[in-house]
Amino acid sequence: MTLEERARRIRRHVVAMAATPQGCHAGGSLSCADILAVLYFDVLRVRPEEPDWPDRDHFVLSKGHAGAALYAALAERGFLPVEELATYARTGGRLAGHPLRALPGVELPTGSLGHGLALGLGLALADRLDGRSARTFVLMGDGELQEGSVWEALIPAAHQRLDNLVAIVDRNGWQITGPTEEVAALEPLVERFAAFGWTAREVDGHDVEALRAALREAPTAPGRPTAIVARTVKGRGVPFLEGRKRGHYVRLSPDLERRAAASLAPRPARRA
Repeated sequence: MTLEERARRIRRHVVAMAATPQGCHAGGSLSCADILAVLYFDVLRVRPEEPDWPDRDHFVLSKGHAGAALYAALAERGFLPVEELATYARTGGRLAGHPLRALPGVELPTGSLGHGLALGLGLALADRLDGRSARTFVLMGDGELQEGSVWEALIPAAHQRLDNLVAIVDRNGWQITGPTEEVAALEPLVERFAAFGWTAREVDGHDVEALRAALREAPTAPGRPTAIVARTVKGRGVPFLEGRKRGHYVRLSPDLERRAAASLAPRPARRA
């Protein structure tokens, strides 16, 4: 199965979770599906049958509200049964609105936005002190970059020369109140990361080969943490949600679920 197909399956699971009575943060989950597909099926060194393997790479979903996408990726990778996705947000289930440590494959809970990078910094530093070669990847939303805790974490990460730390920004340009740039000017984002002593680059967050190359390459420079700004589209793959404020959190009706699922159906191969 190709990485594009993996990402499509993740999106289809997200749509199904958005059609539950609880609904989900569909827009930000759909925008990061390609990133998660590349991480879990090409980059991360993990063992689904041994989630706490000491030499594993770490992944922290700082934008915890995109938990639906993470659950889909974990299920596809074998950390939990795909059938369990049907229990999303149900009382007594393991799939809460934001990921919890009790679920295999979840390193740390991330509820309040802006803390994931500092948590990832701690994991990366601990691995280095333990002499492990593992890397830590932190996926952040662009809206949470308005939190001062993010920028406070950038400084010690560079000072400690944590080249085993990789920050990925899902730069879809939207937050719950509207476009991110209407709230705080984040650009030029790549240059801002670089100013804090990180190596930084921009990629198309829906180009799996570009993501694969960027993520596999990290650490980009010895002694410097890496930042990857992935340009994405909120609600990617579902036309009536793409780039729209209303796609942030949705409860899809049966009809809208069918429309969304149809837009994510595999395309027939072209004949030569």
